[in-house]
Amino acid sequence: MIEFNFEIDFTLNNPLTHKEWIDKVILSEECLTGEINYIFCDDEYLYNINTEFLDHDTYTDIISFDYTEGNIISGDIFISVDRVKENALTYQTSFENELRRVMIHGILHYCGYKDKSTEESQLMREKEDEKLLLFHVEQN
Repeated sequence: MIEFNFEIDFTLNNPLTHKEWIDKVILSEECLTGEINYIFCDDEYLYNINTEFLDHDTYTDIISFDYTEGNIISGDIFISVDRVKENALTYQTSFENELRRVMIHGILHYCGYKDKSTEESQLMREKEDEKLLLFHVEQN
């Protein structure tokens, strides 16, 4: 089950489409969807989590807490909408595209992908690009 939670005044467009996409991504990695909670927040909210739980004194776009067991993907994914907006400008992409990239980044971590080394980061980026292509919004 995938849930979207909001700690700020923010609304995710097409939530059902996002849930279907995330399920499709998980299945494409030969895993099953467990309980996944997305928490959309601001910089300060995520900064406080980063300092309190991870002892990191930095701002970040995403923090994920992985509760995956075997191939059942579960976890809490906190996303700073502030950081995503800034990153979209930096990387010259749309907010929606950057948001989806960050959303799926957490899922890919749960599927076993890392991003500590250059090689791991390159594979992670390739996987993000691949999974972004699976996202489709039906046009009326």
